[in-house]
Amino acid sequence: MIQLYPLLMQPAFDPRPWGTMDLSAIYPNHKFNERIGEAWLTGDDCVVANGPLAKRTLADLSKEFGDEFVGTAARDPRRFPLLLKFLFPEEKLSVQVHPDDATAQRFGEPWGKTECWYVAHARPGAQIALGLKPGVTREQFAQSISDNRAEALLNWINVFQGEMIYVAGGTVHTLGPGAVIVETQQQSDTTYRLYDYGRPRPLHLERGLASVKERTASGKVIRPAPVSIHGGRSRESSMIAAPYFAVDFFELKEPHVFSTIAPGAGASGKSSVQILTAVEGCGVVEVQGRDPVTLAKGDAVVLPAAVQTFTVRPQWTVEFLKACVPGAALPEPATRL
Repeated sequence: MIQLYPLLMQPAFDPRPWGTMDLSAIYPNHKFNERIGEAWLTGDDCVVANGPLAKRTLADLSKEFGDEFVGTAARDPRRFPLLLKFLFPEEKLSVQVHPDDATAQRFGEPWGKTECWYVAHARPGAQIALGLKPGVTREQFAQSISDNRAEALLNWINVFQGEMIYVAGGTVHTLGPGAVIVETQQQSDTTYRLYDYGRPRPLHLERGLASVKERTASGKVIRPAPVSIHGGRSRESSMIAAPYFAVDFFELKEPHVFSTIAPGAGASGKSSVQILTAVEGCGVVEVQGRDPVTLAKGDAVVLPAAVQTFTVRPQWTVEFLKACVPGAALPEPATRL
């Protein structure tokens, strides 16, 4: 029987009309001859790049190993719980909405799509649209789509490197150019396109407008101050703790030990798969008795729940996000626009 170990994921580069051929901010050694919008890291069809499980998908491994792989905090013990990817918008994305759980289930989907965005890089003036302007109704927004002025009713905000944005299901949103985003979300790709600037792609107005909420908890996450660790040589920042995911940021200059116990698990001892996504520098992920795995900028390493503890050993410095499933029911985060 195969012993679970740290899994280095193979990025899956997805062409999009709003993407770019220059991904050097994250992937300086990759060259592309088409516009890449997304680099998928932990989708159901994403494949492992190292060890005896190489070329296996996360969907397959979740079905085979169950909660040993995804952890006991996951809602479905046989499905990988979180989808992570980099986004590289060089033009505006479509104006879109994802359903919340209740709406998705009305449409026959297992669950909705709530997500969060970590701003890994941002040029001056980079913006996103998040939700409808105060007082705008769903009916007014639907009419604005027909009138080709949907953008004017959206709440546009500037974004800056290091910010975390919460995007609750039901929130109308889009990304503008100039930022590189790490997206963490429920394992769903249900997206309803509402307005697309004349691009020849289909819209999904019936289900999309049925999913739109006039008010949501979406916004920039209000976070506590970073915590110094290892005598001030390293730091940890809690980026978001929400109903579906918890994401922390680490800047390590010394080795640090982690656990696969889910945050907030308490006496229940629930565990969660851990996903490390490097945004700067390089380190090594170590689990006793298994081969070490290099974690460099642009990489994602999946730590199965069964490994219990692991160490990240920086090579000089490494900066990464650690995402997992909470071990208890959490409220939506405090946000501001």
